[in-house]
Amino acid sequence: MLKVFWRVLTRDLLLAMRRRTDVLTTLFFFVIVVSLFPLGVGTERQVLRVLGPGVAWVAALLASMLALERLFAADYEDGTLEQMLLTAQPLALLVLAKVTAHWLLTGLPLVLIAPLVGMQYHLSDAAIGMMMLALLLGTPVLSLIGAIGAALTLGLRGGGILLSLLILPLYIPVLVYGAGAVEVSAVEVADAQPYLMLLSAFLLSSLVLAPLAASAALRISIE
Repeated sequence: MLKVFWRVLTRDLLLAMRRRTDVLTTLFFFVIVVSLFPLGVGTERQVLRVLGPGVAWVAALLASMLALERLFAADYEDGTLEQMLLTAQPLALLVLAKVTAHWLLTGLPLVLIAPLVGMQYHLSDAAIGMMMLALLLGTPVLSLIGAIGAALTLGLRGGGILLSLLILPLYIPVLVYGAGAVEVSAVEVADAQPYLMLLSAFLLSSLVLAPLAASAALRISIE
């Protein structure tokens, strides 16, 4: 099964590299959103330090949604998804491989450029490190939850709007605790460990349940 997982993962990464504009769009969107806020609210350091964690997480949330609609759409259009349903391998494993590819292309780059965001909002080194750790734990949850919505709206007209309505409420806990972990590190008023533990719990739960739910939704959508 690991061999099948690796093949699906490398296949999706290779296809994505042939459409580099989709990957770069997510990254540029994140950079543009976090760069516009200082222009609108001013350059006062204290204000930027307070706004920085929330802005970064909202931008990461919206950026991760840009590529969700295409997560299964291309395979659905060319018939590959139906062949995946007929294989002897668990569909949840194939879904997890596709979600992993989505995170490597959309979530991991956001983690890597988080220090640039932190410097722009005058965050301390500890807060920047916490932002990277929180994004590392939280962005996979966004991809896993988004896969369920992408599977449910597969093939529907106007599915992008419906997808947003379905998954945005589910993103709220990740957004709250992810931004909270960075905020308490920035102001040094409390320990960020409870926030990280909750994000880790969300990640473990999503890793177990989200691929199963997405695979069931795919079967429903194709039928």
